[in-house]
Amino acid sequence: MLEFENFDYVTAQTGDIMVSAFQEKLDEADDNHALWGYCLRIENNSDQKIRLLKKDFCVANDKGDRKYDLSFGFHGEIPDLEPGEIFEYEDTAFIEGNAAVLYGSCVAATADGTEFSVKLPIVPLNSLCNHPILPQKSVH
Repeated sequence: MLEFENFDYVTAQTGDIMVSAFQEKLDEADDNHALWGYCLRIENNSDQKIRLLKKDFCVANDKGDRKYDLSFGFHGEIPDLEPGEIFEYEDTAFIEGNAAVLYGSCVAATADGTEFSVKLPIVPLNSLCNHPILPQKSVH
């Protein structure tokens, strides 16, 4: 498990599902490469059980390079969230450049199998990390 000391976070909301994210620079290889850790907290504030099926994440750096993570599950887990439950997911991103952003969505499904997209907040990965450069408003 990663240990984060940065408590600044950004949020996005899709219907009754809230996603909060925070990040921290974990290591700097040189002036142009860094390892970032990030944590996503997904809250099911709906009145239905949901299942988090897959992720569609992208890390885009200030040079225009993009790395995609289009995969099923979250480190091998496909979590079910009852109403009021929370799932936390931690991972890392190695970036080249001075800044990057993490963005994307998760695909979730209701108990009857109806799939829907849950938007992630835009997570800045840069030296201004302690003060996110893109203030987030909830997305409805």
